[in-house]
Amino acid sequence: MNVGEAGVKKRRIVVWTVAGVLSVAIAIALGVHLHRWSVGAMRIKGAVIRRDDDTRRELPIAGVDVTVSNGVTSASTQSEESGYFNLPFQGSVWPGQILTLSFRHSGYKPLDLKLQGGLRLAAEHLYVAAMEPIPVPADSDSGHAPLLVSNIRIRYTTNSQTKVNIGSAVRTFQVVSTGNLPCESKSPCSPDGRWKAAAAFESMDAGTGNEFSNVRASCIAGPCPFTRIDSSGFVNGGRTITISALDWSDTATFLLEAEVYHATSVSSVRESYPVVFGRALNFTLPRTQEGVSIEAEVNSEPMVFPLGPELYMSWATCSSRTNSDPEKTTVYRCELKPGYRF
Repeated sequence: MNVGEAGVKKRRIVVWTVAGVLSVAIAIALGVHLHRWSVGAMRIKGAVIRRDDDTRRELPIAGVDVTVSNGVTSASTQSEESGYFNLPFQGSVWPGQILTLSFRHSGYKPLDLKLQGGLRLAAEHLYVAAMEPIPVPADSDSGHAPLLVSNIRIRYTTNSQTKVNIGSAVRTFQVVSTGNLPCESKSPCSPDGRWKAAAAFESMDAGTGNEFSNVRASCIAGPCPFTRIDSSGFVNGGRTITISALDWSDTATFLLEAEVYHATSVSSVRESYPVVFGRALNFTLPRTQEGVSIEAEVNSEPMVFPLGPELYMSWATCSSRTNSDPEKTTVYRCELKPGYRF
């Protein structure tokens, strides 16, 4: 091999080496980019509940401070009444990096969860944080026996629109006609076009806020077989109705009858009973509810406790939330205060 060939071979080796190094660098950069969560692409979702051995007592916790941090960047939010949280994280997360998801509430012990960074599945995961309540001194420690809350009922009213029958309306009218007159194509005529006919109409107004229903119209006197009634003006009822009649014989008499209804709002008092788990009672009410109050016996004394917009109760702490279902049901929860028991 001469000197020229050796030089060419050496240059080829250098070129291939540089190309290989560049390829590896590009592959590493792409790999890092693909495995890194980009800014704004991560959302951590979940729910906060109370830790309890009885799953029926794992109540949602509202107002929990939820924070996620990678040691450099952090983001915070608060849990909703249902315990739900949706926390957007604007920082970048690299493969192998650990994120800390923290939960803080004055009535519960601090809770920290560790999230493995670099896995998109972690961002899609639904996190359920079960917080342990801070023990409350037993009621017996105060030297007084706890007051018994019993025979609990929920009382509320619902308003609905209804129609009340307030009377009826009757009207008679005639179609004056002479029978056996050829039509000669001069309208109006009998349905077959042979005889001269006469037409008449009558209207009735039910008045403001009222409407007619169950409207009936009939021919009651005269040559009724040679008459026809047009029901299009009253078949659907309404505040104003109109009847039109055609007669192609002698004079006929017609009767128009209807029931009159008035639209009004009706209030109904309803009662329901809550479900008690541990030291909390739960109940739901329809979206049409008004004037919610809790009737109970406190140490055998019957009492009524109106909730009001602030949901204040002397013996319990109450909260509410509205479901996202089409019925918009309201869910209530009341937890006993110290010094009371169910």
